[in-house]
Amino acid sequence: MQKISKTLASWASILDEKTLEQARTTATMPFIYPHLALMPDAHLGLGATVGSVIPTLRAVMPAAVGVDIGCGMIAVLTDKTVDQLPDDRTPLRLAIERAIPLSAGAANNRIVATAAPRVAELEAMAERAGFDPAQRAGRWKEQLGTLGSGNHFIEVSADELDRVWLFLHSGSRGVGNKIAQTYIDIAKKLAAQWFISLPDADLAYLVEGTPEFSRYIAELRWAQHYALLNREEMMDRVVRQFTEWVGGDVAQLERINCHHNFTQKETHFGKEVWVSRKGAISAKAGELGLIPGSMGTASYVVEGTGNAMALESSPHGAGRLYSRSAARKTFTQDQLREAMVGIEFRDTDAFIDEIPHAYKPIDEVMADAADLVTIRHTLRQLVNVKGD
Repeated sequence: MQKISKTLASWASILDEKTLEQARTTATMPFIYPHLALMPDAHLGLGATVGSVIPTLRAVMPAAVGVDIGCGMIAVLTDKTVDQLPDDRTPLRLAIERAIPLSAGAANNRIVATAAPRVAELEAMAERAGFDPAQRAGRWKEQLGTLGSGNHFIEVSADELDRVWLFLHSGSRGVGNKIAQTYIDIAKKLAAQWFISLPDADLAYLVEGTPEFSRYIAELRWAQHYALLNREEMMDRVVRQFTEWVGGDVAQLERINCHHNFTQKETHFGKEVWVSRKGAISAKAGELGLIPGSMGTASYVVEGTGNAMALESSPHGAGRLYSRSAARKTFTQDQLREAMVGIEFRDTDAFIDEIPHAYKPIDEVMADAADLVTIRHTLRQLVNVKGD
Protein backbone atom coordinates (compact mmCIF):
# COMPACT_ATOMS: atom_id res chain seq x y z
CA MET A 1 0.00 0.00 0.00
CA GLN A 2 1.22 3.50 -0.87
CA LYS A 3 -0.16 6.56 0.88
CA ILE A 4 -0.22 9.05 -1.98
CA SER A 5 -1.80 11.89 -0.01
CA LYS A 6 -3.69 12.42 3.23
CA THR A 7 -6.92 11.35 1.51
CA LEU A 8 -5.60 8.84 -1.07
CA ALA A 9 -4.13 5.36 -0.52
CA SER A 10 -3.27 3.00 -3.38
CA TRP A 11 -2.76 -0.75 -3.73
CA ALA A 12 -2.13 -0.54 -7.49
CA SER A 13 1.35 -1.36 -8.79
CA ILE A 14 0.15 -0.81 -12.39
CA LEU A 15 -1.30 2.69 -12.58
CA ASP A 16 -1.21 5.15 -15.47
CA GLU A 17 -0.89 8.86 -14.87
CA LYS A 18 -4.42 9.77 -16.05
CA THR A 19 -5.98 7.27 -13.66
CA LEU A 20 -3.83 8.50 -10.78
CA GLU A 21 -4.74 12.10 -11.53
CA GLN A 22 -8.45 11.24 -11.61
CA ALA A 23 -8.16 9.52 -8.22
CA ARG A 24 -6.24 12.50 -6.79
CA THR A 25 -9.03 14.80 -7.98
CA THR A 26 -11.79 12.71 -6.42
CA ALA A 27 -9.83 12.49 -3.17
CA THR A 28 -9.89 16.31 -2.86
CA MET A 29 -13.67 16.39 -2.41
CA PRO A 30 -14.30 17.96 1.03
CA PHE A 31 -16.47 15.14 2.41
CA ILE A 32 -13.99 12.27 1.80
CA TYR A 33 -13.28 10.52 5.14
CA PRO A 34 -10.81 9.17 5.99
CA HIS A 35 -9.34 8.51 2.53
CA LEU A 36 -10.10 7.10 -0.90
CA ALA A 37 -8.72 3.55 -1.33
CA LEU A 38 -7.50 2.81 -4.85
CA MET A 39 -7.66 -0.88 -5.67
CA PRO A 40 -5.07 -2.88 -7.71
CA ASP A 41 -7.37 -3.00 -10.77
CA ALA A 42 -7.91 0.79 -10.90
CA HIS A 43 -8.45 2.40 -14.29
CA LEU A 44 -10.03 5.54 -15.73
CA GLY A 45 -13.78 5.90 -15.25
CA LEU A 46 -16.63 8.42 -15.47
CA GLY A 47 -15.88 11.09 -12.87
CA ALA A 48 -14.42 8.65 -10.36
CA THR A 49 -11.93 5.87 -11.02
CA VAL A 50 -13.13 2.34 -11.61
CA GLY A 51 -11.52 0.26 -8.88
CA SER A 52 -11.90 2.75 -6.05
CA VAL A 53 -13.51 2.73 -2.62
CA ILE A 54 -14.87 6.16 -1.73
CA PRO A 55 -16.06 6.88 1.83
CA THR A 56 -18.07 10.10 2.15
CA LEU A 57 -19.66 12.03 5.00
CA ARG A 58 -23.36 12.87 4.47
CA ALA A 59 -23.08 12.95 0.68
CA VAL A 60 -22.93 10.53 -2.26
CA MET A 61 -21.63 11.17 -5.78
CA PRO A 62 -23.85 9.09 -8.13
CA ALA A 63 -21.08 8.74 -10.74
CA ALA A 64 -18.79 7.33 -8.02
CA VAL A 65 -21.16 4.40 -7.55
CA GLY A 66 -21.04 3.46 -11.23
CA VAL A 67 -23.66 3.62 -13.97
CA ASP A 68 -24.37 -0.12 -13.85
CA ILE A 69 -25.74 -0.05 -10.31
CA GLY A 70 -25.31 -3.32 -8.45
CA CYS A 71 -23.14 -4.92 -11.13
CA GLY A 72 -21.41 -7.95 -9.70
CA MET A 73 -20.65 -11.65 -9.75
CA ILE A 74 -22.32 -14.91 -8.85
CA ALA A 75 -20.72 -18.35 -8.67
CA VAL A 76 -22.03 -21.83 -7.92
CA LEU A 77 -19.89 -24.81 -6.92
CA THR A 78 -21.42 -27.99 -8.35
CA ASP A 79 -20.91 -31.57 -7.28
CA LYS A 80 -19.38 -32.43 -10.67
CA THR A 81 -15.72 -32.80 -11.62
CA VAL A 82 -14.12 -32.26 -15.01
CA ASP A 83 -13.79 -35.99 -15.70
CA GLN A 84 -17.59 -36.34 -15.40
CA LEU A 85 -18.28 -33.85 -18.20
CA PRO A 86 -19.03 -34.71 -21.84
CA ASP A 87 -16.06 -34.14 -24.16
CA ASP A 88 -17.95 -31.84 -26.54
CA ARG A 89 -18.63 -28.53 -24.77
CA THR A 90 -20.12 -26.71 -27.77
CA PRO A 91 -23.68 -27.96 -27.08
CA LEU A 92 -23.53 -26.48 -23.56
CA ARG A 93 -22.38 -23.08 -24.83
CA LEU A 94 -25.13 -23.03 -27.46
CA ALA A 95 -27.76 -24.09 -24.91
CA ILE A 96 -26.74 -21.27 -22.54
CA GLU A 97 -26.83 -18.78 -25.41
CA ARG A 98 -30.38 -19.90 -26.24
CA ALA A 99 -31.56 -19.78 -22.62
CA ILE A 100 -30.21 -16.33 -21.74
CA PRO A 101 -30.59 -13.25 -23.96
CA LEU A 102 -27.15 -11.74 -24.57
CA SER A 103 -25.83 -8.35 -25.71
CA ALA A 104 -26.78 -4.73 -25.08
CA GLY A 105 -30.54 -4.09 -25.08
CA ALA A 106 -31.43 -7.79 -25.17
CA ALA A 107 -34.66 -8.85 -23.47
CA ASN A 108 -36.76 -11.95 -22.89
CA ASN A 109 -39.80 -12.44 -25.10
CA ARG A 110 -41.88 -13.17 -22.00
CA ILE A 111 -41.52 -13.39 -18.22
CA VAL A 112 -40.76 -17.05 -17.53
CA ALA A 113 -41.91 -19.00 -14.48
CA THR A 114 -38.66 -18.61 -12.53
CA ALA A 115 -38.55 -14.86 -13.19
CA ALA A 116 -42.19 -14.16 -12.25
CA PRO A 117 -41.76 -14.25 -8.44
CA ARG A 118 -38.61 -12.14 -8.72
CA VAL A 119 -40.46 -9.56 -10.80
CA ALA A 120 -43.28 -9.54 -8.22
CA GLU A 121 -40.74 -9.03 -5.42
CA LEU A 122 -39.21 -6.08 -7.30
CA GLU A 123 -42.64 -4.58 -8.02
CA ALA A 124 -43.50 -4.68 -4.31
CA MET A 125 -40.12 -3.19 -3.38
CA ALA A 126 -40.57 -0.35 -5.89
CA GLU A 127 -44.05 0.38 -4.56
CA ARG A 128 -42.69 0.62 -1.01
CA ALA A 129 -39.94 2.93 -2.28
CA GLY A 130 -42.55 5.13 -4.00
CA PHE A 131 -41.33 5.01 -7.59
CA ASP A 132 -42.20 3.32 -10.88
CA PRO A 133 -39.19 1.59 -12.53
CA ALA A 134 -41.02 1.71 -15.88
CA GLN A 135 -40.47 5.48 -15.88
CA ARG A 136 -36.73 4.73 -16.02
CA ALA A 137 -36.82 1.76 -18.42
CA GLY A 138 -40.00 0.33 -19.88
CA ARG A 139 -38.65 -3.20 -20.41
CA TRP A 140 -37.14 -3.78 -16.98
CA LYS A 141 -39.30 -6.84 -16.34
CA GLU A 142 -38.33 -8.48 -19.63
CA GLN A 143 -34.65 -7.72 -19.03
CA LEU A 144 -34.54 -9.65 -15.76
CA GLY A 145 -32.45 -12.72 -16.62
CA THR A 146 -30.37 -11.13 -19.41
CA LEU A 147 -26.61 -10.73 -19.60
CA GLY A 148 -25.64 -7.59 -21.49
CA SER A 149 -22.34 -7.03 -23.30
CA GLY A 150 -18.84 -5.66 -22.70
CA ASN A 151 -17.04 -7.50 -19.92
CA HIS A 152 -20.18 -9.33 -18.77
CA PHE A 153 -19.89 -13.09 -19.18
CA ILE A 154 -21.08 -16.56 -18.25
CA GLU A 155 -18.45 -19.22 -17.65
CA VAL A 156 -18.09 -22.85 -16.72
CA SER A 157 -14.81 -23.25 -14.84
CA ALA A 158 -12.82 -25.76 -12.83
CA ASP A 159 -10.91 -25.20 -9.61
CA GLU A 160 -7.60 -26.64 -8.37
CA LEU A 161 -9.39 -29.88 -7.41
CA ASP A 162 -11.06 -30.12 -10.86
CA ARG A 163 -14.45 -29.34 -9.29
CA VAL A 164 -16.80 -27.56 -11.70
CA TRP A 165 -18.01 -24.03 -10.96
CA LEU A 166 -20.64 -21.97 -12.81
CA PHE A 167 -19.69 -18.29 -12.83
CA LEU A 168 -21.24 -15.13 -14.28
CA HIS A 169 -20.91 -11.34 -14.25
CA SER A 170 -23.75 -8.88 -14.88
CA GLY A 171 -25.68 -5.98 -13.34
CA SER A 172 -28.93 -4.04 -13.33
CA ARG A 173 -29.18 -3.75 -17.10
CA GLY A 174 -30.97 -0.78 -18.70
CA VAL A 175 -33.03 0.22 -15.67
CA GLY A 176 -30.01 0.60 -13.36
CA ASN A 177 -28.18 2.63 -15.97
CA LYS A 178 -31.17 4.98 -16.39
CA ILE A 179 -31.45 5.47 -12.63
CA ALA A 180 -27.75 6.31 -12.43
CA GLN A 181 -27.84 8.74 -15.34
CA THR A 182 -30.99 10.42 -13.98
CA TYR A 183 -29.38 11.19 -10.63
CA ILE A 184 -26.00 12.17 -12.10
CA ASP A 185 -27.92 14.80 -14.08
CA ILE A 186 -29.92 15.88 -11.01
CA ALA A 187 -26.69 16.28 -9.00
CA LYS A 188 -25.15 18.39 -11.78
CA LYS A 189 -28.22 20.64 -11.93
CA LEU A 190 -28.17 21.14 -8.16
CA ALA A 191 -24.48 22.04 -8.29
CA ALA A 192 -25.21 24.67 -10.94
CA GLN A 193 -28.24 25.95 -9.02
CA TRP A 194 -26.19 26.44 -5.84
CA PHE A 195 -23.08 27.76 -7.63
CA ILE A 196 -20.98 24.83 -6.40
CA SER A 197 -17.60 24.69 -8.08
CA LEU A 198 -16.46 21.15 -8.90
CA PRO A 199 -13.08 19.89 -10.15
CA ASP A 200 -15.03 17.59 -12.49
CA ALA A 201 -18.73 17.95 -13.31
CA ASP A 202 -19.19 14.19 -12.89
CA LEU A 203 -18.24 14.53 -9.22
CA ALA A 204 -21.53 16.32 -8.56
CA TYR A 205 -23.09 15.03 -5.35
CA LEU A 206 -26.35 14.70 -3.44
CA VAL A 207 -26.53 15.73 0.22
CA GLU A 208 -28.01 13.47 2.87
CA GLY A 209 -31.28 14.84 4.24
CA THR A 210 -32.46 16.33 0.93
CA PRO A 211 -35.40 14.90 -1.07
CA GLU A 212 -33.11 14.22 -4.03
CA PHE A 213 -30.74 12.18 -1.88
CA SER A 214 -33.55 10.14 -0.34
CA ARG A 215 -35.08 9.37 -3.74
CA TYR A 216 -31.70 8.37 -5.15
CA ILE A 217 -30.90 6.00 -2.29
CA ALA A 218 -34.34 4.38 -2.55
CA GLU A 219 -33.98 3.78 -6.28
CA LEU A 220 -30.33 2.74 -5.94
CA ARG A 221 -31.19 0.09 -3.35
CA TRP A 222 -33.91 -1.21 -5.65
CA ALA A 223 -31.45 -1.37 -8.58
CA GLN A 224 -28.88 -3.17 -6.42
CA HIS A 225 -31.49 -5.79 -5.57
CA TYR A 226 -32.56 -5.99 -9.23
CA ALA A 227 -28.95 -6.74 -10.19
CA LEU A 228 -28.68 -9.45 -7.54
CA LEU A 229 -31.93 -11.10 -8.66
CA ASN A 230 -30.89 -10.77 -12.31
CA ARG A 231 -27.79 -12.83 -11.55
CA GLU A 232 -29.83 -15.36 -9.57
CA GLU A 233 -32.27 -15.77 -12.45
CA MET A 234 -29.50 -16.27 -15.00
CA MET A 235 -27.66 -18.70 -12.75
CA ASP A 236 -30.80 -20.80 -12.33
CA ARG A 237 -31.01 -21.04 -16.12
CA VAL A 238 -27.32 -21.92 -16.42
CA VAL A 239 -27.75 -24.66 -13.82
CA ARG A 240 -30.68 -26.09 -15.81
CA GLN A 241 -28.72 -26.14 -19.06
CA PHE A 242 -25.68 -27.62 -17.33
CA THR A 243 -27.86 -30.32 -15.72
CA GLU A 244 -29.37 -31.31 -19.06
CA TRP A 245 -25.92 -31.40 -20.66
CA VAL A 246 -24.29 -33.67 -18.07
CA GLY A 247 -27.43 -35.78 -17.53
CA GLY A 248 -28.80 -36.59 -14.07
CA ASP A 249 -29.04 -34.30 -11.06
CA VAL A 250 -26.58 -31.53 -10.23
CA ALA A 251 -26.17 -30.44 -6.61
CA GLN A 252 -25.22 -26.87 -5.70
CA LEU A 253 -22.66 -27.10 -2.90
CA GLU A 254 -22.04 -23.34 -2.55
CA ARG A 255 -23.49 -20.13 -4.02
CA ILE A 256 -21.82 -16.71 -3.71
CA ASN A 257 -23.42 -13.48 -5.02
CA CYS A 258 -21.68 -10.11 -4.56
CA HIS A 259 -21.94 -6.53 -5.86
CA HIS A 260 -19.04 -4.39 -7.05
CA ASN A 261 -20.90 -1.16 -8.00
CA PHE A 262 -22.83 -0.04 -4.94
CA THR A 263 -23.00 2.22 -1.91
CA GLN A 264 -24.03 1.56 1.67
CA LYS A 265 -23.58 3.02 5.15
CA GLU A 266 -20.70 1.62 7.17
CA THR A 267 -18.57 2.70 10.11
CA HIS A 268 -14.87 3.29 9.51
CA PHE A 269 -12.30 5.02 11.71
CA GLY A 270 -14.96 5.98 14.22
CA LYS A 271 -17.43 7.64 11.85
CA GLU A 272 -20.49 6.55 9.92
CA VAL A 273 -19.86 7.07 6.21
CA TRP A 274 -21.37 6.18 2.87
CA VAL A 275 -18.95 3.74 1.23
CA SER A 276 -19.22 3.74 -2.57
CA ARG A 277 -17.41 0.81 -4.13
CA LYS A 278 -17.02 1.52 -7.84
CA GLY A 279 -15.43 -1.59 -9.27
CA ALA A 280 -14.57 -3.00 -5.84
CA ILE A 281 -16.09 -5.64 -3.58
CA SER A 282 -16.69 -5.75 0.15
CA ALA A 283 -13.98 -7.84 1.84
CA LYS A 284 -14.77 -7.93 5.54
CA ALA A 285 -12.87 -10.53 7.57
CA GLY A 286 -14.19 -13.94 6.56
CA GLU A 287 -16.52 -12.56 3.86
CA LEU A 288 -16.52 -14.54 0.61
CA GLY A 289 -16.11 -12.73 -2.70
CA LEU A 290 -15.42 -13.26 -6.39
CA ILE A 291 -12.65 -11.70 -8.49
CA PRO A 292 -12.75 -12.61 -12.18
CA GLY A 293 -9.81 -12.28 -14.50
CA SER A 294 -10.22 -11.25 -18.13
CA MET A 295 -11.51 -13.47 -20.92
CA GLY A 296 -9.35 -16.60 -21.02
CA THR A 297 -7.53 -16.07 -17.72
CA ALA A 298 -8.00 -17.26 -14.14
CA SER A 299 -10.74 -16.16 -11.75
CA TYR A 300 -10.73 -16.38 -7.97
CA VAL A 301 -12.99 -17.25 -5.08
CA VAL A 302 -11.62 -15.19 -2.19
CA GLU A 303 -12.08 -14.52 1.51
CA GLY A 304 -11.76 -10.99 2.88
CA THR A 305 -9.13 -10.08 5.45
CA GLY A 306 -10.99 -7.01 6.73
CA ASN A 307 -8.12 -4.63 5.92
CA ALA A 308 -9.02 -1.38 7.71
CA MET A 309 -6.95 0.94 5.49
CA ALA A 310 -8.68 -0.51 2.42
CA LEU A 311 -12.06 0.08 4.10
CA GLU A 312 -12.58 -3.70 4.12
CA SER A 313 -12.55 -3.90 0.34
CA SER A 314 -10.75 -5.62 -2.54
CA PRO A 315 -10.48 -5.41 -6.34
CA HIS A 316 -13.29 -6.69 -8.54
CA GLY A 317 -11.30 -7.93 -11.53
CA ALA A 318 -8.32 -7.35 -13.77
CA GLY A 319 -8.89 -3.69 -14.73
CA ARG A 320 -8.42 -2.35 -18.25
CA LEU A 321 -5.05 -1.33 -19.70
CA TYR A 322 -6.43 -0.43 -23.16
CA SER A 323 -9.69 1.34 -23.96
CA ARG A 324 -12.06 -0.66 -26.13
CA SER A 325 -11.25 1.36 -29.24
CA ALA A 326 -7.49 1.14 -28.58
CA ALA A 327 -7.74 -2.62 -28.04
CA ARG A 328 -9.53 -3.12 -31.35
CA LYS A 329 -6.79 -1.17 -33.13
CA THR A 330 -3.97 -3.01 -31.34
CA PHE A 331 -4.97 -6.68 -31.23
CA THR A 332 -6.27 -9.23 -33.72
CA GLN A 333 -8.76 -12.07 -33.78
CA ASP A 334 -5.90 -14.54 -34.21
CA GLN A 335 -4.37 -13.27 -30.96
CA LEU A 336 -7.74 -13.75 -29.24
CA ARG A 337 -7.96 -17.30 -30.57
CA GLU A 338 -4.47 -18.00 -29.23
CA ALA A 339 -5.47 -16.68 -25.79
CA MET A 340 -8.58 -18.88 -25.78
CA VAL A 341 -6.95 -22.18 -26.76
CA GLY A 342 -8.66 -25.03 -24.93
CA ILE A 343 -11.70 -22.91 -23.97
CA GLU A 344 -15.05 -23.30 -25.73
CA PHE A 345 -16.16 -19.82 -26.88
CA ARG A 346 -17.94 -18.05 -29.72
CA ASP A 347 -15.16 -17.22 -32.18
CA THR A 348 -15.94 -13.70 -33.40
CA ASP A 349 -14.04 -10.46 -33.90
CA ALA A 350 -16.69 -8.77 -31.72
CA PHE A 351 -14.68 -9.86 -28.67
CA ILE A 352 -11.27 -8.46 -29.68
CA ASP A 353 -11.66 -5.60 -27.17
CA GLU A 354 -12.07 -8.24 -24.43
CA ILE A 355 -8.77 -9.98 -25.20
CA PRO A 356 -6.70 -10.62 -22.03
CA HIS A 357 -3.93 -8.35 -23.36
CA ALA A 358 -6.34 -5.39 -22.98
CA TYR A 359 -6.43 -5.94 -19.21
CA LYS A 360 -3.93 -5.88 -16.37
CA PRO A 361 -2.40 -9.31 -15.66
CA ILE A 362 -4.72 -10.84 -13.09
CA ASP A 363 -1.81 -12.48 -11.24
CA GLU A 364 -0.27 -9.06 -10.59
CA VAL A 365 -3.63 -7.69 -9.43
CA MET A 366 -3.97 -10.59 -7.00
CA ALA A 367 -0.40 -10.12 -5.76
CA ASP A 368 -1.21 -6.46 -5.04
CA ALA A 369 -4.33 -7.62 -3.18
CA ALA A 370 -2.48 -10.08 -0.93
CA ASP A 371 -3.29 -8.14 2.24
CA LEU A 372 -6.92 -7.56 1.18
CA VAL A 373 -8.05 -11.13 0.48
CA THR A 374 -6.88 -14.70 0.76
CA ILE A 375 -7.46 -16.98 -2.23
CA ARG A 376 -9.74 -19.93 -1.52
CA HIS A 377 -10.00 -21.26 -5.07
CA THR A 378 -8.36 -20.53 -8.43
CA LEU A 379 -10.62 -21.19 -11.41
CA ARG A 380 -9.67 -21.96 -15.00
CA GLN A 381 -12.20 -21.49 -17.79
CA LEU A 382 -13.75 -24.39 -19.72
CA VAL A 383 -16.63 -22.59 -21.45
CA ASN A 384 -17.07 -18.86 -22.09
CA VAL A 385 -20.32 -17.10 -23.12
CA LYS A 386 -20.46 -13.38 -23.94
CA GLY A 387 -22.75 -10.90 -25.66
CA ASP A 388 -21.63 -8.76 -28.58
